[in-house]
Amino acid sequence: MIEAEEFAREAAGAGFAAYAGVPCSFLTPFINYVIGDDGLRYISAANEGDAVATAAGFAVAGRPACAMMQNSGLGNAVSPLTSLTHTFRIPILLIITQRGAPGVVDEPQHELMGGITGELLDLMRIPWAPFPDDSARVAPALRRAVGAMRDHSLPYAFVMQKGAVAPCALEGEAAPSRAHARCARRREEDGGAALSRRAVLRAVVEHTPEDDSIVIATTGYTGRELFACVDRANHLYMVGSMGCASSLGLGLALARPDIKVVVVDGDGAALMRMGNLATVGSYGAGNLFHLLLDNGAHDSTGAQATVSPNVDFAAVARAAGYGMVLSGASLDAVARLFAPGEADGARFAHIKIRPGAAENLPRPDISPPQVL
Repeated sequence: MIEAEEFAREAAGAGFAAYAGVPCSFLTPFINYVIGDDGLRYISAANEGDAVATAAGFAVAGRPACAMMQNSGLGNAVSPLTSLTHTFRIPILLIITQRGAPGVVDEPQHELMGGITGELLDLMRIPWAPFPDDSARVAPALRRAVGAMRDHSLPYAFVMQKGAVAPCALEGEAAPSRAHARCARRREEDGGAALSRRAVLRAVVEHTPEDDSIVIATTGYTGRELFACVDRANHLYMVGSMGCASSLGLGLALARPDIKVVVVDGDGAALMRMGNLATVGSYGAGNLFHLLLDNGAHDSTGAQATVSPNVDFAAVARAAGYGMVLSGASLDAVARLFAPGEADGARFAHIKIRPGAAENLPRPDISPPQVL
């Protein structure tokens, strides 16, 4: 195990001062350190492909950069790694965590990618090595990485195991505050968002009888907290596939117009695949209910900030063609979303909630296939 500062300082000496990434619990100490170091810059990317492209932009400008991600998000990065950095010969450093590594007990969504992470990097012709978890190995490992990047003008990856970096507290904010007037006014009206995720989920349960509705909870704390509230046959707890809950809900709602399909989303997930809003707004019918619970943080990976304070999700949903759009920080928005009446298209509610979750939050004790 090393201290995050040991790697970051050595990397800074080689010119790496910019990091773009999507949080992972394995990466939390490292990301927290980068955020808190005034000499380094962290860009909170919406998805892993964007992180790669942003790091590539820094590299094109002559500034070495690093993209950080969980291996489950490596799939999102395949296109820019194969069609951008490879095609244009742009060397960037990758730090990829290996969730679901062989022999390590992890959540089911990590099993396949955990076993093929190295093979996938090999297929993309990206040289890689284990992330150095010993102080004496940091400098030599970075020298090899920089040398490979210089010689081949291609990315180089470090694959990080759990516990490679010692805990580091989060100090500072990951995202800039650059909200336009409407967002700033909305934040003032929300008054700090005292509403908890648990309170909203309980309200959702009250409005979704088992016999005529399905509730899809996005990955992370949302699914786990819904399971903790009550486990019902009409609950689908997403694991992995971050950002895909609304697309899954769209397909289900179009195939089953006779039932209510309720998607409980999060700000980080919605930002990751924001184009889903345009697709749902264009194709969704009145039986699709899309709730976006926004606490401005990637809660389950260490509460690093998202850029949601700069985004007016309700305005985006309205422009994307949703038939009903609501925004607020109280349970009244939930009640209005489910109020009887026809809607000319999918229904959307952006609800501000406070960060955090209940302690000792359980995980669903049934396998993903059993959920279906």
